[in-house]
Amino acid sequence: MKSTVLKKTSQALAALMIGSTLLPVLAFAGIDFGSLKYDKYTKTVSGSVYTDTYNQDKSVSLSVYSDAYHKDLLITTSNVTYRTVDKVTYFDFNFTWTNPTVPDSVYVVTYYGNDRNEAYALNSGQAPINSTGSSGWGGGGGGSISNDGVIEVFGDSVDAFTLQRAFENSKEVKLKIKGEKLAIPADALAEALKKGGVSVTIINDNGTYTLPLAAIKFEAIAKELGAELKDTKINVTIAKVADATAEDVTKAVYAAGGNPIKNAVDFNVTASGNSKSVDVDFGSTYVSRTLGVNKNLDAKKATGALYNETTKKLSFVPSTFESKDGQTVATLKRNGNSIYTVIEANKSFEDLASHWSKADVEMLANKLVVEGVSDKQFQPDRNITRAEFAALVVRSLGLNSVTANTYFTDINASAWYADAVATASKAGIINGYEDNTFRPDAQITREELAAMIIRALNYAGVASEVSESNQAQLLAKFKDASKIVWAKKEIAAAVNAGIINGLTDDTIGSAEKATRSQAATMLKRYLGLADFID
Repeated sequence: MKSTVLKKTSQALAALMIGSTLLPVLAFAGIDFGSLKYDKYTKTVSGSVYTDTYNQDKSVSLSVYSDAYHKDLLITTSNVTYRTVDKVTYFDFNFTWTNPTVPDSVYVVTYYGNDRNEAYALNSGQAPINSTGSSGWGGGGGGSISNDGVIEVFGDSVDAFTLQRAFENSKEVKLKIKGEKLAIPADALAEALKKGGVSVTIINDNGTYTLPLAAIKFEAIAKELGAELKDTKINVTIAKVADATAEDVTKAVYAAGGNPIKNAVDFNVTASGNSKSVDVDFGSTYVSRTLGVNKNLDAKKATGALYNETTKKLSFVPSTFESKDGQTVATLKRNGNSIYTVIEANKSFEDLASHWSKADVEMLANKLVVEGVSDKQFQPDRNITRAEFAALVVRSLGLNSVTANTYFTDINASAWYADAVATASKAGIINGYEDNTFRPDAQITREELAAMIIRALNYAGVASEVSESNQAQLLAKFKDASKIVWAKKEIAAAVNAGIINGLTDDTIGSAEKATRSQAATMLKRYLGLADFID
């Protein structure tokens, strides 16, 4: 840390400031208040102001007044130190005055060379309160706020006061950062959440991340850290991956039969406090993040994808696309943090050339949801097993894999489907049979298929339940509805949602064995209802 002494006489500064009060008060965006604090008991003002526009090539001074009209000058700084972090220069102040005046709040003016920053009211023991509506806001790691709740953040943190004022302007606050990381005060987010209907989106050149505030257990996180909520930070990272990882992602894209469209980006959210850090768990809540693509994409051939650093493979991420003026924004939805990218594929299967399911199957193959039995064969009319469909549902939801357990007595932990079955079970997608078996190799019935799809739809946050009277009405047209064994409400819900149709106009075929093409088509329909694909 370097330091410099700013040798200006108090008389000259006072004259300069008195002259300045005769001119319009203008804030300049290059410098802003930081973590300044006023303690009236010690008559001390301390903290930082900072700039991301200028360097330390000009003298910086700070003057404190007891009134908004700048008539009573309490003190002008004579000493300041500076430090530069991530291209932001911080000027640190710490001074006490001998003036007998001890107001409840003081007014602060910052000079950078001949540039004058706006005056602020600084309450004793509290964050600065803006008194004149300038572009700068108080608190360490603050930033300029627009009327629509957009904060241009200076540095790698934003303070509670800045957030509070932004939420006064808009329930949808956007934090624009120049770097790849941002620390956000947990107490400010928790307080905003109490008002309901609020959102916070972090934006940088790599992408955007919308925090699901309702899914973050702020008090529990602070307790886990052994910290007070006011001392807890929520840390968001939106970073390009290192070159070596980027190369591995590209290899994984080609191995999956696709073409790379977007550089991989690492999205991550942690909490810190008391010199500790923990990952933030969003539970089953799907979190939206976006990646920009410099071309128009065919949504049927593109998908967001997760890169697994352990397996070095890609997997499907629920994604939608919006294109405008030759640009595409991909919105990826998932309840976990990882490395994400966007790929494009154009897969086809010879045995689907004239098959009714061709469009649906090939769309899901492009999106890494379904796979062929070979590069050219899909075998659409082959029956599908319970284990195979459990794996498809887990893949379609973009779930984190769970290590196999021994709940089902007929599941061998070494089986290829063991983790998929465990993951589906944890998510409530499958229940198994009364004898604690899952029967993984049994061919799945249309009844079982419909039930698992409806549970997946519910997991995705889409309400699908229908009343008993509506169930009877929906199933009345099927003459074989009485043959439904146990999933009457699920089949009725699937019929109501348009996920399942009858085998004929008047038969539902609940006991019939489902085929691979039927499974793919139902997956495609539920993914569309959940807004997981276009």
